[in-house]
Amino acid sequence: MTPIRARIGVLGLALVAGLAAPASATAAPVTAATATAPAPTVEERRLDGDAPREILRRSGFASAAPAFARGLGRADSYREARRLVAREGSALWRRAVDRVQGRGPAHGDLSRDDDRPLYWARLGMTRELRTWEPGFGLSERQRAGLLDELERTSRGQRDIRLPQHRTGSGGGGKGVKRVLLTGFDPFTLDRDIRISNPSGAVALALDGTVIDTPDGPARVEAAVFPVRWQDFAEGTVERALRPYLPKVDLFTTVSQGRVGKFDVERTNGAWRGGFPDNDNVSRTETVPVADPASQPQWTTTTLPYEAITAADTGRFPVLDNTTVTEIPAGGTEPVVRPDGPTPGSTAREGGGGNYLSNEIAYRATLLRDRLGLHGTLPGGHVHTPVLQFGPDNADPATGAVTDPDFVRNRLDIVAQTRAILAVAVSASGRDRS
Repeated sequence: MTPIRARIGVLGLALVAGLAAPASATAAPVTAATATAPAPTVEERRLDGDAPREILRRSGFASAAPAFARGLGRADSYREARRLVAREGSALWRRAVDRVQGRGPAHGDLSRDDDRPLYWARLGMTRELRTWEPGFGLSERQRAGLLDELERTSRGQRDIRLPQHRTGSGGGGKGVKRVLLTGFDPFTLDRDIRISNPSGAVALALDGTVIDTPDGPARVEAAVFPVRWQDFAEGTVERALRPYLPKVDLFTTVSQGRVGKFDVERTNGAWRGGFPDNDNVSRTETVPVADPASQPQWTTTTLPYEAITAADTGRFPVLDNTTVTEIPAGGTEPVVRPDGPTPGSTAREGGGGNYLSNEIAYRATLLRDRLGLHGTLPGGHVHTPVLQFGPDNADPATGAVTDPDFVRNRLDIVAQTRAILAVAVSASGRDRS
């Protein structure tokens, strides 16, 4: 989730073969009904590729969208449709979490730790909902409301259940720490449609689990976010996190970063660098937030980065990343600063770049600060290593959707993120009971 020039090289932006192909001469004739039906998005049209279909089939998630469509077909009012969408969205999230965490049958031979079935199944459901034309009529606003409900429920954003702090007898002992973690969907799918996002796998693997730390147990609640500029501009991050930041003991946004290493990002910048999102939309501008007059150019982590980077948490090195790119006060050209921003500068890249990983870190830490929690709530951003396929499976044109190295790398990233959280909770040493 970082600028590609800074992290993983220039990526091709060509659409998956066939997405922009002209209609066949034998296609069904266009009628008044089909002409006015909403069209699937760029992101949803990728479902027609071979890899997404294989991932859905080999995970047992291929049935999710057809079953959802049948349910929509039985809905005879907007209210009934809204109930169905909320129920089925939440069920998809729980089904994905249960599969990753080993509850129930796997329903396929795809590795259980895989985050991609949730992503592709959700897109199947949003495509069904976007193109649905019920007999009772559906306004544009109502359809948008249903899509929003499906996005929020199927991403775990309505499934955050923070525990009460537990204390020992007589009020002593250590409480159960409450940790909030976010991940992302796969992205750069036009480069390689097989891609998985390890941060999404982390969210599914850790949601609702308890991590034992030297400072006591910590319960993790997780959610995932889309890789779309517009959703962020509409406040999806703030809306999802605002109710919970005052109640948690630590939060971290997580995304995929550089090859072969973790980064704890020290500084986040208020700039969108324009790299295309999952709908192939670009945005180059200041990060749009509420009350822009009070918007800072930079926000900073309050995670215990020194303890995290000093600990032995797994096979990948963990770095304290302090580099930013700024336009210095009075200047006009961007300058790379290895030790962080200088006073009065304008952001062009945070430590995590200027894509949506930097933006979620910026938004979450700005929200922390605007809630008056900067001095009391540890929070910030962690970049995972890039999740790589095995060396013999690197070609997206001919490669398999999974391989043993791919699975091992993802499992190692998940395990090391869990260990990083344990260190962060322990080092923070906070009990907000």
